[in-house]
Amino acid sequence: MKKHRIVVGMSGGVDSSVSAWLLKEAGHDVIGLFMKNWEETDAQGVCQSSREYEDVVAVCNQIGIPYYSVNFVKEYRELVFNQFLADCKAGLTPNPDVLCNREIKFKAFFNKAMEFGADYLATGHYCRAQTDQPAKPLLLKGSDPNKDQSYFLYAINKEALSRTLFPVGHLLKSEVRALARQAKLATSDKKDSTGICFIGERNFKQFLSQFLGFQKGPLLTLDGKQVGEHDGFAYYTIGQRKGIGLGGEGEAWFVVGKDPNQNIVFVERGENHPALYCTELIADQLTWINDPPPLPFRCSAKIRYRQQDVECEVMSHETGCLRVVFLKPQRAVTPGQSVVFYDQEITLGGGIIRLLHQIVERTADP
Repeated sequence: MKKHRIVVGMSGGVDSSVSAWLLKEAGHDVIGLFMKNWEETDAQGVCQSSREYEDVVAVCNQIGIPYYSVNFVKEYRELVFNQFLADCKAGLTPNPDVLCNREIKFKAFFNKAMEFGADYLATGHYCRAQTDQPAKPLLLKGSDPNKDQSYFLYAINKEALSRTLFPVGHLLKSEVRALARQAKLATSDKKDSTGICFIGERNFKQFLSQFLGFQKGPLLTLDGKQVGEHDGFAYYTIGQRKGIGLGGEGEAWFVVGKDPNQNIVFVERGENHPALYCTELIADQLTWINDPPPLPFRCSAKIRYRQQDVECEVMSHETGCLRVVFLKPQRAVTPGQSVVFYDQEITLGGGIIRLLHQIVERTADP
């Protein structure tokens, strides 16, 4: 086996820890590199990234590899967080993890790894790369269907993909935990992080209110009847049930649409209300791992993380975007999220969802 110099993106979690350990055990020259993207202290004045870096240091010392930290706080705010805020202002539900992977992890961070003389960058993502044809690398789903993260990686460029390794992508999460315990790594029983990267498990509304000021506005049914008041349209997303502030007899209320221009949030009763379902969407900001398939084509797609693939037909749209038509209606398709296209295990690419505006068009003037 040829020995390579491999920089591992160390997050302080169990997945990147096991990735580094596996590569070290295989005899490679491994370097741990921690990426700091966000600066914020908790109630005790302790920075969360400092805690993560402590775990990185502990694991790297256990494995016996050098480690370094790089600061991309400025780049992250300019390229990811500011776009996140702009999308929220526009009434979208953005997914900053997709943008972070494209602009930070597999561009700025990848370039930094190459400065270390690395042959490859490795990360703890649950996906797989097939790079036997470097000019046409393939991004494959992770073997654990409950952890597959290809949805978040569809926008990375093929040059970076051809020099990236995913050492745990062929494993189940349970197997990764078992390996971490076998190696007695400091992160073996560490809880997985959840939520948006810079928000985590905190209250989304409280966090967002620090950066954006929104006015209260009406909660309307699709026939124009006001049934309540919202706190700001950015705090709500399609399909949301909790936190609307509506109760009473009958079925639960759900968010079915938003009109940022009029500061309206639309709601209807019933988990399966027809307004929650969409048979088609348009998508823009398209990126492809390799050459895009000729239009029209049939494939499967995901409109959210951990969703089962659904069959669809992809065709051109008069706006220059893509029109995606589903064979079965899909619930809670959300503008600002990504639609990602697959050919079985292969990730083809994806784009940002822009709904056809049936909901607002059907609504009477308030």
